[in-house]
Amino acid sequence: MKNTPEIQTDRLILRKFTEDDLPALFEIFQDEEVNQFLPWYPTQTLKQARTFFEQHYASQYAKGQSYSYAICLKEDNLPIGYIELSTEEPYELGYGLKKEFWHRRIITEAAKALVQQLKADHVPYFIATHDVQNPRSGGVMKLLGMEYQYSYEEIVQPKNQKVLFRLYLLTLDGHQDRKINLFWDRSAVRFIESEL
Repeated sequence: MKNTPEIQTDRLILRKFTEDDLPALFEIFQDEEVNQFLPWYPTQTLKQARTFFEQHYASQYAKGQSYSYAICLKEDNLPIGYIELSTEEPYELGYGLKKEFWHRRIITEAAKALVQQLKADHVPYFIATHDVQNPRSGGVMKLLGMEYQYSYEEIVQPKNQKVLFRLYLLTLDGHQDRKINLFWDRSAVRFIESEL
């Protein structure tokens, strides 16, 4: 894996977050609606945003292997969201976007560009999960061609909330029989929904 190469699409620049982005980062992570389905609490202060940046982004960039991007519009190169992929199995995809940019397929555009980078870097597959209460996120996964695997229940920290997730998989290396059983195996409540 490589260290967050900049990616451009028709409308977007995907790049590293920097300290100059702290005000924008704070705007993204302080919104309760944007962060409703995420495991962490919304940031309350710019200082908390700095801590989040240092722990979640700067530390990853320093390791030299990261797919953690600020999503920026080309017109001003200011972060309006983020997209990231963990660099260890099971290579989990995550994303978020300021709500004034919802319903414009920005996350889908960013994710499709990231998929091309992952293929070039020979990442074999990745997964994504979404709270069943957040079907729009599942819509993004379907638009990427990800396939539903199963649903499972997990207690999410630090919120200490019981959440029912759906897990999706996209295979990039041709191994269509791949199974990701990690979440299935560790959950007491797991099942396959036939209606999806």
